[in-house]
Amino acid sequence: MTEATRRTPGAPCWVSLMVHGLEPTQEFYAELFGWEFRPGPQQLGPYSRALLDGKEVAGIGRLPPDRHLPIAWTTYLATDDADETAELIRCCGGTVAVGPLDAEEAGRLAICSDPTGAVFGIWQAAAHHGTAMAGPPGTPVWNELLTYETATVAKFYQSVFGYEIEPVVSADFDYLTLHLQGRPVASLHGVGTALPRARGAHWMTYFEVADTDAAAALITELGGQVLRPPREGTAGRLALVADPEGAVFTIVHSALRDTWSGVRAS
Repeated sequence: MTEATRRTPGAPCWVSLMVHGLEPTQEFYAELFGWEFRPGPQQLGPYSRALLDGKEVAGIGRLPPDRHLPIAWTTYLATDDADETAELIRCCGGTVAVGPLDAEEAGRLAICSDPTGAVFGIWQAAAHHGTAMAGPPGTPVWNELLTYETATVAKFYQSVFGYEIEPVVSADFDYLTLHLQGRPVASLHGVGTALPRARGAHWMTYFEVADTDAAAALITELGGQVLRPPREGTAGRLALVADPEGAVFTIVHSALRDTWSGVRAS
């Protein structure tokens, strides 16, 4: 990932997961993606950064025992000023639940939600710039907001982050691609009543795998779940899965891997 891409406000720059069982979760992702771990900022509790070939790709932390929050991957969007962006989020109808606060020398963050309740983070980089590569198996390659309908929430994200929006013209497909500096960085997908009631609107992280079917089988062996079996999609062969604590994500052997690598990776 290039310096420009990492720092462009609005660009997805990191994905992070908070769980109750840190060590078992690390073991699951180590087996699935080949990740190794090293300590990260600790002021919110035990937290580790996942590395692939020595490069940071994601983060996993431990929730306090008394916190019973939904277990979910969180997409972080880059900002040059976390405090200013947090205030803009509030002004545009969103919510700031945590922060902004400093993550030691790494940077400054806040946990927010859009007007539909979809949770995301914002990250002002200092020593830590976020995901160091995307494209190879085991790396996050795409982030997509699943929501009821895109028109209203697109205005929120466009107002806060200045995205250029490219709609997919279709009578029965509500889908927008978000662009920064002419490059696609994320997408919004309106699924109406197909949105899971238990989750509501949410950001989805896509992780690249070498073989979607083999990865789905391995997830089951490791104690996870396959929520939607492998199938062919416009982005490649993908499956909707969950880890043993219930964090939902998508695995994909991507037909767009070269495109996504060019956007997200150096």
